[in-house]
Amino acid sequence: MPFNGKAAHKFLETMAKQQGYVKIKGSLGGLTFYKKNGDEIIRTTGGVSKERILSDPSYRRTRENMKEFAGAATAGKGLREGFKEIAKRMSDDYAVGRITGMMKRINSVGVGQRGQRPIHILLNKLFIEGFDFNKVTPLGSVLHASYSVPSLDVNRSIATWTVPDFDTDTGVTAPEGATHFKLVLASAVLSDYVYSSATKTYEPTSPEENSVRGVTMSAELPIGGMVGSDTTLTVDLGFTAPLPPTVGVLVGVGIIFYQLIQTEYYELASNNSLRIVMVG
Repeated sequence: MPFNGKAAHKFLETMAKQQGYVKIKGSLGGLTFYKKNGDEIIRTTGGVSKERILSDPSYRRTRENMKEFAGAATAGKGLREGFKEIAKRMSDDYAVGRITGMMKRINSVGVGQRGQRPIHILLNKLFIEGFDFNKVTPLGSVLHASYSVPSLDVNRSIATWTVPDFDTDTGVTAPEGATHFKLVLASAVLSDYVYSSATKTYEPTSPEENSVRGVTMSAELPIGGMVGSDTTLTVDLGFTAPLPPTVGVLVGVGIIFYQLIQTEYYELASNNSLRIVMVG
């Protein structure tokens, strides 16, 4: 829906409570962010009416901020879609807000008119690499084995990750009750996002490739002693030609813990972690 007066009015209403996008305290661009009764609240600074924000030239910067925050949220949703098959099992409660904040930082270094600055993924990969979906239990706190960054083929379609044989007694920090674990490789395409004057919203420049994803896991590996061999995981996104420079391929590695009871493996809820280790 175009970001016209009616849409902007609706945006203000829906953002009256922060829904996990960006947790901020204080004032920014004519908006005040604060916490009340456990809810994150946004109100206009000084009690200014919504109608004035949408029309008064002195609130131009506020309107620009609104558009860019909406764009960051849209790009963040694209990232989450790319990892949705696995990230929900390996994320903390604030991952959505942290992802949106990361997209806003990328937006803030974009070149162009404020309110319409692009969100370029591949050009700003350093903002993304190292992102832990579970900040409470980051990957480095549970997986201590040595491994190299995954590789991508020339088309950026096939990701390959090899973890050399290691001692699980020192190579992992397992939660209580865990008997096994799986290593995880996830790959997802994330498009650049640019502002469209036609729709007055941020849209992906490469919608067909955007959020194409894949996940693979190792077999259940017992905790105790050496794994016994190198572990190699591969994800093929199925592209037969090189991807355009307007997309980045985000590659994440992680670990999930299990408890073996009789013949069934039960996934545990703690210590599972996923990190984006490269953007290619």
